[in-house]
Amino acid sequence: MSTPPTATGNAPHLRRALSLWDLILYGLIVIQPTAPMPVYGVMSVRAHGHAVTTVLIAMVAMLFTALSYGRMARVYPSAGSAFTYVGQEIHPVLGYITGWGMVMDYILNPLICTILCSKFALNFAPEVPYFAWVLIFVALFTFLNLQGIKTSAKINTTMAAAMGVVIVIFLIAAARYVGLIPHDGVHFFTRPFYDPSTFSTHAVLGGTSLAVLTYIGFDGISTLSEEAKDPRRNILLATVLVCLITGLLASIEVYAAQLVWPTSQAFPDVDTAFVHVAGRAAGHWLFTLINITLLVATVGSGMGAQLGAARLLYGMGRSNAIPAKFFGAIDPKRHIPRNNVLFVGVIALIGAMLISFERGAELLNFGALLAFMGVNAAAFFHYYLHERKRTVFNFFMPVAGFLICLLLWLSLSWHAKLLGVIWMAVGIAYGAYNTRGFKRALVNFEIPSE
Repeated sequence: MSTPPTATGNAPHLRRALSLWDLILYGLIVIQPTAPMPVYGVMSVRAHGHAVTTVLIAMVAMLFTALSYGRMARVYPSAGSAFTYVGQEIHPVLGYITGWGMVMDYILNPLICTILCSKFALNFAPEVPYFAWVLIFVALFTFLNLQGIKTSAKINTTMAAAMGVVIVIFLIAAARYVGLIPHDGVHFFTRPFYDPSTFSTHAVLGGTSLAVLTYIGFDGISTLSEEAKDPRRNILLATVLVCLITGLLASIEVYAAQLVWPTSQAFPDVDTAFVHVAGRAAGHWLFTLINITLLVATVGSGMGAQLGAARLLYGMGRSNAIPAKFFGAIDPKRHIPRNNVLFVGVIALIGAMLISFERGAELLNFGALLAFMGVNAAAFFHYYLHERKRTVFNFFMPVAGFLICLLLWLSLSWHAKLLGVIWMAVGIAYGAYNTRGFKRALVNFEIPSE
């Protein structure tokens, strides 16, 4: 863990061209406007129908954490990683543990994208077996990444705009449907927030631990610190605003879905529940439109997630944290970490056959919530413990963020916590072995620049 280098006057540097709006747009594109749709079914079932409540609670947790991310980006403007914040402010070993949790996120992201793509494809061609779709999408992601194919920022922006149009169409269709069906007055409209017949604090917290997936990606804004205008102000503002906008938009989408499809009625497929809600709201054409939208969006996410995981493994291999001969190799022709792309593809293939989307999402959030707790703890250490003048704000904000994330982490299913603890134990044991009891320099988890 070394202190991030500071730029000198003669050293080349990135041009500061990104405005506050550019940063917000980037965050919304990374998260995607349709973010709550894939996870809607599993979080609704887990929360006994209180999906909109879980999204709002998760938003509060993410707002506290976003504030900590933005403030820590001021301290380490060229780093922007949870493990760096924790390693520098608290202890390198804790930074390593945080980084190892982030590795879980990166590896599991392409896995759950593979599951979702296969489920969406099944809605079009149910006669094709699920395992065949898994093979097709793993092969597609791996082949395209081996060719070095990436989507451009312009394509991503266009896709996000198209998703926004689809969301508006869905909301109009949902409003029309709800206006035509009979309902029991005001209780019909408040039940998605609180239904006394099904409400359970334990269930809502469990659903909220899944709803966190809606916000995954907002922390990526902090990596643009060196390209942002007035980064000390705009990185913080953009991170918080992206969480707020995402939460409000997601709440509207989920609320409309709950009005269309009462929680007393089971979904045909919990993993693609939102697609079936759209079908009920306006018929097969909207079912098809939402299904295609989510399939295309998830294919893009899956490709990017696989390459991101491969690059992270390459950074670890290059640092000798994992076998460098395999993970630190670069294909001389296409300049990509070919071995890692294949490795992540195999993990996605095996994992998609063995675990459900819900379990994969929980495991991803296991690592994400650990990282979020780490960032809040780092902000507490830097802005409260290490400051001469201690304020209530600098105490309350990171502590509240840490405690809410801890509560959500504890609300994950015991299966996810068991598998997550095993993953963390393996990483800590290997790290201790590789550094002779953490006496030597620890791994750098930074993703190498392209």
